[in-house]
Amino acid sequence: MTKKYVYDFSEGNKEMRNLLGGKGANLAEMTCLGLTVPPGFTITTEACNRYYDENESLWPELLEEVDMHIKEIEKKLGKKFSDENNPLLFSVRSGAVFSMPGMMDTILNLGLNDKSVIGLSNSTNNERFAYDSYRRFIQMFADVAMDVPKVHFETALEQMKEDKKVELDNELTAEDLKDLVNIYKKIYVEETGNEFPQDPMLQLKYSIEAVFRSWNNPRANVYRRLHNINNSLGTAVNVQSMVFGNMGDTSGTGVAFSRNPATGENKLFGEYLINAQGEDVVAGIRTPEHISTLHEVMPEVYDEFLNTANKLEEHYKDMQDLEFTIENGKLFILQTRSGKRTTQAALNIVVDLVNEGLITKEEAIMRIEPNSLNQLLHPNFDPEQLKNAQLISKGLAASPGAASGKIYFHADEAVEAAKKGEKVILVRQETSPEDIEGMISAEGILTARGGMTSHAAVVARGMGKCCVAGASEVVVDEAQKIMRSNNVVLTEGDIISLNGNDGSIYLGNVDKVEPELSGNFEIFMNWVDEIRDMKVRTNADSPKDAIQALKFGAEGIGLTRTEHMFFSDERIPAVREMILSKTIEQRKTALDKIRPMQENDFYEIYKVMEDLPVTIRLLDPPLHEFLPTNKKDIENLAKDMGLSYDEVNDTVQDLHEVNPMLGHRGCRLAVTYPEIYRMQARAIITAALRHKKEGRTIKPEIMIPLVGDVKELVYVKNEIIDEINTIFEEYSDSVEYLIGTMIEVPRAALLADEIAKEADFFSFGTNDMTQMAFGFSRDDAGKFLGEYEEKDIYPASPFESLDQKGVGKLLEIAVENGTKANDKLHLGICGEHGGEPSSIEFCYNLGLDYVSCSPYRVPIARLTLAQATVKKQNIDTGHIDK
Repeated sequence: MTKKYVYDFSEGNKEMRNLLGGKGANLAEMTCLGLTVPPGFTITTEACNRYYDENESLWPELLEEVDMHIKEIEKKLGKKFSDENNPLLFSVRSGAVFSMPGMMDTILNLGLNDKSVIGLSNSTNNERFAYDSYRRFIQMFADVAMDVPKVHFETALEQMKEDKKVELDNELTAEDLKDLVNIYKKIYVEETGNEFPQDPMLQLKYSIEAVFRSWNNPRANVYRRLHNINNSLGTAVNVQSMVFGNMGDTSGTGVAFSRNPATGENKLFGEYLINAQGEDVVAGIRTPEHISTLHEVMPEVYDEFLNTANKLEEHYKDMQDLEFTIENGKLFILQTRSGKRTTQAALNIVVDLVNEGLITKEEAIMRIEPNSLNQLLHPNFDPEQLKNAQLISKGLAASPGAASGKIYFHADEAVEAAKKGEKVILVRQETSPEDIEGMISAEGILTARGGMTSHAAVVARGMGKCCVAGASEVVVDEAQKIMRSNNVVLTEGDIISLNGNDGSIYLGNVDKVEPELSGNFEIFMNWVDEIRDMKVRTNADSPKDAIQALKFGAEGIGLTRTEHMFFSDERIPAVREMILSKTIEQRKTALDKIRPMQENDFYEIYKVMEDLPVTIRLLDPPLHEFLPTNKKDIENLAKDMGLSYDEVNDTVQDLHEVNPMLGHRGCRLAVTYPEIYRMQARAIITAALRHKKEGRTIKPEIMIPLVGDVKELVYVKNEIIDEINTIFEEYSDSVEYLIGTMIEVPRAALLADEIAKEADFFSFGTNDMTQMAFGFSRDDAGKFLGEYEEKDIYPASPFESLDQKGVGKLLEIAVENGTKANDKLHLGICGEHGGEPSSIEFCYNLGLDYVSCSPYRVPIARLTLAQATVKKQNIDTGHIDK
């Protein structure tokens, strides 16, 4: 039997999204529900993959199958494709498995040519509409299928409007549009070297190929990397009979959400344009009307649309994003999908849906992307600062949040500035899919045109970026790199602040404040904690970090880096004195100056954490990091220390290492200078005794870094225990404590069975383990890892997402062999991967006791672990778009 690659909308359903793509599956589902969906068919994602297997060409059998489905639609509608009397026309849209708004390309009005445009004019008795549709088709086809830059057509359109002294497209007459069609066809010839194709099947063939090609265009690849979407899924092609919103004042087009995508409010939210086609709304060329006003213009259509939106939301059990067209007073639904939304809206919606009985708590948890919680965990503007801030202008509050930065007018320049560490605001007349990388790099986005469903608004909300759109009082001159509003003129590099919550634009930087996490966030995170069955700790080096982490739900500290306590101005002299000491006695004298400071650091952290576990890593970096390197600083240090320049410089040179990451650091320092770790152990335990004396219990966890052999661990551990026992004798008191090690050297993972016998716990330091396993320097690998990702050698940087195949294998060996040798061994991870969702899930499945991450990643880790628990329990939570 011949493989089927084309499905009529009546043949599919929403469960077939892997084959039909999200859009095709939903069109099929709505057709089966009896909604007014224009007939059409879907070419499958499997056809896309075969297209690439066939050296990017369509095979004859596929085209025959397409032709057969066209004939079926001709029968249904009583029209002929591209007919000279009453033409059937099509739209061609992509439809990936996961929704990718703005990333793929659309062609409308396909089938128009010099003859069928006359048929369209005659059959509708609307010549202006016919030629408006034709000029749109030429531009879209040329842009999408033939890579002719649309700026050529836009320039011609603007010139025509200027010549005719009109402002809007719909003020051009039929004769004007006829002239414009001829101009567009000349542009097509000039840019392609060929006449505009008159054969409708050839138009369709080129368009299908264009959609398949667009799966691999740069902006689609960027979007997939950003959202972790598999490159091998492919896109479907949806060929749908055209309905027209540009037939006059009883026609229109719009985009609407069944709930507010910015706040989650249970109220219809969207926009529409009268006498327009769909692309006009999302492109932001004309400022649309709010959906609520449709009730006044076409009350019956509005009521039907409201009922349809409610029906689809109840059917899909999620907020829906709908595209619709009104043709001569009749409503047609062109698309529905789970709507992109801010995280605040997403939380409000899932809590409401649980309360409404539509979904379970488990389903609610699975619907929130863990990384999206970042949107809620970062500052907003300080209200006091706002009182004195200079308001430049206001636009639409398209995506909430607060952002400040230097303005840049072009995406590539924004990217370059961000790479240099600048905070960037991308300022555009309106954004397009080509701006995606600049939008990713920016802190916030400002556009002069466009509405709440424009490209800028939709993409910014999906990314969690602050966005102000449709700031009509702002004049943006991208060529001159100037923005003007009222009496304010700003150029590239000037600083502005955006308030995505109310659309305000301020001059200069405005200070931010920490968010308050309560209400539905608190309700949702309580559900998360009810379901997850693994602990989350934090990496915290100060009481301030610890307090923040506790607010975010941390259940202990998995990593306190003691070296971070050494760099303050009042401490660094004593540290340097210790390093420059020539005898043990001198070194101990210097360490005695540091110890009270360290003790107080630990005591203050214990106070914050009360009886929660605290893991403290002993000194890890090489000593040269605490010494100056340039001559003037060395001279000043020598003077401060009462030493000669040569004495200090000789020590600096002696401590210099070709590869410090693999050098004299971690436990190796303690083998050479055991007094350093003895001092730190004393500070840890005496602080715990102070804590105990005040009626609180703490059980310090002392972590020895960079162990590669059990003999190293035994030597250093014995030094620490000896010091602790001395303290207990001195104080006539004791506390419980644990001594463990950081497993970061690959050899330690391979010999975990030996090391586990001498350790109370393992904490995996996957940053260094990744460096050593790959042979990469984390500080330098960024120069070339981007190429590895682009060329699909690695799916992501192994420093951002744990290499589960290689480094993960080392963790598996260490866990299996370590727990066999010591069944009381505690296991955790404290590298950067402890806050990255896919790495966290791997650690969960590995059976670790906890993950530890930076304070702002704690809620992300909590949610990821709850989702991992749901998956482990095999609870069916359905499919929701990424």
